[in-house]
Amino acid sequence: MKKHPAFHRTELLIGEAALKKLAETRVILFGVGGVGSWCAEALIRSGVGHLTIVDNDVICVTNINRQLQATAKNVGKSKVEALKVRLLEIHPDAEITTLQKVYNHETRREFNLAGYDYVIDAIDSLSHKVDLTASAMEAGVKLFSAMGAANKLDATTIRVDSIWKSQGCRLAKFVRKRLRQRGATGDCLCVYSEELLPVADVKPPDGEGDAWSENKAQINGSMVHITGAFGFNLAGLVVQDVVRTMSLR
Repeated sequence: MKKHPAFHRTELLIGEAALKKLAETRVILFGVGGVGSWCAEALIRSGVGHLTIVDNDVICVTNINRQLQATAKNVGKSKVEALKVRLLEIHPDAEITTLQKVYNHETRREFNLAGYDYVIDAIDSLSHKVDLTASAMEAGVKLFSAMGAANKLDATTIRVDSIWKSQGCRLAKFVRKRLRQRGATGDCLCVYSEELLPVADVKPPDGEGDAWSENKAQINGSMVHITGAFGFNLAGLVVQDVVRTMSLR
């Protein structure tokens, strides 16, 4: 991939070799909602040249408060396809592959995780997240995972650490428990928050299932300054790892 003038300031910071490596890097991102959409944009703005985005959902009006591609005119459109349009407007030379499908235990064999340099998990579902985490560990690929970004207000409590060392996150606790039950022995870095707020159990109002989500038993409040920060941290982990790898050569 040819050098793009848009990344001149990136090159000034990380150097030509690392920028070239980012252009060659292959990333697959699962989930392009409040966390994943911002992660995707940060990856593309950082010069990642090959990005596969996976999500089976369509844009809902209640996504507008926190998801990058969610606008009034995009309601009802595929999340991955709407996001692809945005990403190519930023970096037309990037290879963006969209997969409008769900990742779960039944579909896991449809994704060749070993074919990517990095796997990023921004999935909401606990069972799907655990299965992806275990699968990535088994495949020996580098995985960066987002834990719970809902019910958070204080961005200064966001941390990055091993999935086995994260503290104060209910979702991470459940992920660890299920990984132990599966006998998983690998590790991955995760983005999480130590903030502990009361967990609201809010269900869609009567007659408004479509506007929320008929597929979710519980809906938690979330805001863009948190979900965006989670996504940027995930993208940063990829960039930092590429730069670190190049510096060791």
